[in-house]
Amino acid sequence: MIDTKSPPGWPGTIARWTSSAKDGVGTSLCALSRVWFTLSHGILNEVYYPRVDQACTRDMGLIITGQNFFSEEKRDTTSTVNYLSPGVPAYRLVNQCKDGRYRIEKEIVADPVRSVVLQRTKFVPLQGVASDYRVHVILAPHLASYGMGNTGWVGDYKGIPMLFAERGGCALALASSVTWGKRSVGFVGVSDGWQDISQHGTMRWEYGRAENGNIALTAEIDMGASAEFTLALAFGTSWAEAGQLARASLLDGFEAAKKNYIAPWQNWQKSLLPLDRAGSNSFRTSAAVLRVHESKELQGGIIASLSIPWGFSKGDADLGGYHLIWPRDMVETAGGLLAAGAGEHALRVLSYLQITQEADGHWPQNMWLDGLPYWNGVQMDEVAFPILLVNLLLREKQLDVSDLTGLWPMVRQAAGYLVCNGPVTQQDRWEEDEGYSPFTLAVEIAALVLAADIAETQGESKLAQYLLETADTWNDSIERWTYVSASDPGASDFARKFNVSGYYIRIATLEDVQGTASSPKDGFVTVKNRPVGYSQEPTDDLISTDFLALVRFGLRSADDPRIVDTLKIVDSLLRTEMPQGPVWHRYNFDGYGEHEDGSPFDGTGIGRAWPLLTGERALYELAAGNRQGAEILLQTVERSASAGGLISEQVWDAADLPKRELYFGHPSGSARPLVWAHAELIKLTRSLRDGRVFDQPVQTTTRYQERKKRSVFSLWSSSNKALVFVAGTTLRISLAESALVHWTANGWTTMFDTKAIPSGLGTFIADLETKDLSPGSRIVFTIYWQDSDRWENENYCVVAVPRDSNATLKTTKNTALCSGQVSEEGLG
Repeated sequence: MIDTKSPPGWPGTIARWTSSAKDGVGTSLCALSRVWFTLSHGILNEVYYPRVDQACTRDMGLIITGQNFFSEEKRDTTSTVNYLSPGVPAYRLVNQCKDGRYRIEKEIVADPVRSVVLQRTKFVPLQGVASDYRVHVILAPHLASYGMGNTGWVGDYKGIPMLFAERGGCALALASSVTWGKRSVGFVGVSDGWQDISQHGTMRWEYGRAENGNIALTAEIDMGASAEFTLALAFGTSWAEAGQLARASLLDGFEAAKKNYIAPWQNWQKSLLPLDRAGSNSFRTSAAVLRVHESKELQGGIIASLSIPWGFSKGDADLGGYHLIWPRDMVETAGGLLAAGAGEHALRVLSYLQITQEADGHWPQNMWLDGLPYWNGVQMDEVAFPILLVNLLLREKQLDVSDLTGLWPMVRQAAGYLVCNGPVTQQDRWEEDEGYSPFTLAVEIAALVLAADIAETQGESKLAQYLLETADTWNDSIERWTYVSASDPGASDFARKFNVSGYYIRIATLEDVQGTASSPKDGFVTVKNRPVGYSQEPTDDLISTDFLALVRFGLRSADDPRIVDTLKIVDSLLRTEMPQGPVWHRYNFDGYGEHEDGSPFDGTGIGRAWPLLTGERALYELAAGNRQGAEILLQTVERSASAGGLISEQVWDAADLPKRELYFGHPSGSARPLVWAHAELIKLTRSLRDGRVFDQPVQTTTRYQERKKRSVFSLWSSSNKALVFVAGTTLRISLAESALVHWTANGWTTMFDTKAIPSGLGTFIADLETKDLSPGSRIVFTIYWQDSDRWENENYCVVAVPRDSNATLKTTKNTALCSGQVSEEGLG
């Protein structure tokens, strides 16, 4: 008898998400089916509807009871997962009771023409007979990405018994192919089905409706009818729509849905390049992972992961998780699709980027599918990457030169944003620090070179020249900004320890560059995700794998001594040998990962090893001519995956902690799958086939490695207030508005006025005639802003240094330079 009273315990315990350790992700290739499902611990986890960025359930699993026996499927069984067809995200799960009493066999697909997830289940008693057991299903709705504020009830659609829930214009219905026994809805932690069954061994509560809380729906399966049954979890804009879809799906039957789900996936896999490797299905699995994460309504939008890192510790405050668009991750994913032969899908990503570009030319740090920003940072590599994608599509003949006319406005705006605001980035690629990052610099410079190529096709030769001049200037400055030599103060002990002549640092902060330290590399970096009091580290003590991007994008050769020296330090500090092979950390002192005791990341922690970085290192080995080493590292990435073939963001790099499900070399509690990591695996597989790094631009390797192009300019701008310039070059002043630069090279004995002219990309440039000045010469200048009729009221000073000297000025005040007060170290 249904109890019409509201269940006790409103509103329930604080809602939490579930494990991010996914063993499977899936969706239909048909746009009519707008559900995406995830699997973990042998059960359904988050189901996303109606968009891939909106989670609607926490999980759905079974509870088995018998005589003095209580068993929860997700905790009390060992689970194996298999694909129903290679490269098709349709799954067979087998969950074996740890006590040997029963086995549960499941097949899970999405209805290809409806927003319904179907789970066909067979209960197999291993002790006794089926009638000795009671089987219950428990479902936790988290509709519209919220665990709180859900309303659920027991009801029917056209006389067919179901359970329903709704919140914020989103609804679900749960129906069964066999008769329900008892049904109930309650508040989690007090009156939900788990509390009831764990206390009583059976369902005693039959609450009819729970309003506006953290709720769970529970029902008993009538095992007298059949030990095999299908559950239909349907979604709609109303309970009636969800109920109708659930009933229609059950009437059509599981076999029909399974057949029509699998066939399009098989056909899509056949359309890809034959990059399969003997004994491995990682290419097919990775390709499917990339495709699963794409939006259907807003095609080309690909989220970072159908997971919420450490989700079991996260609640409604963590709306985004990783089911958001990161432009960098998405371009990397498009590259993976292109490498796999899925050019049409890479083109869709490019189209999505065109649509979501901000008016000033950049893209948000991350965003929802509709383009609305989630966080509000700016990462300059994310501005540059779409330009690289255009070039890659052109090279792979997915674009024709004639297509560039339509793409030029996007490229022009992005390039303009780079020259106006770069090379400094507000955030590095790890979303943590501001300054000069080798990775970001590599992507920015490559993008400017490629944008110049496109500008030439559009008849804008002067603009192309300006882009190349900027790229050359930045490229010549990489070492001045981010490389320390053994003779630099503070670096000598580090260099001596590893017996190197110098090394690239992780990042040089903007604060250091603009005068609070004696050099961009002599200051301190605030390391995020570290406890208070432990976040400040000397700039030249921080080492990262990010410098490999200088090789990846063609700016430096793989055998450059500076690259080789830095690798020695990286391998000593950041490499961890694991059962599957070597895996690297992002940088020393990293705080993004579980704590030492395995408790989840909560704003602080210890950074763990990333399989993605093993893939990046493999591409370096290929560029260095070590094909065998690259092959071995590819196998390491493959072996870092879960049993279901999914690659996680991080793997656990410490002793086993079984109670926390953390095992050395196995996935940690971070995001799984990380789509970017799967894209990297595909690009590495393609690169090994081709014998070259797939996404390395030809233009940069030609310009900087073959032609060894050097800049004839040195650059000063408001975002890069340089203290030095290269003797023998023209000092270019880049400004945000029309101005006159008033300057001297001899202490104001002789003065010059140089008018800044439009660059064509939103900046104004003034080129000072400084080519004949020798090292040690000082240029002092100020600025008259013509539009606002005002003087800058500050003098700036830059000092000429020899080319390739890696020189910096040992001073902390620009005013000291202008008055000639250089410290006794002088030029270093």
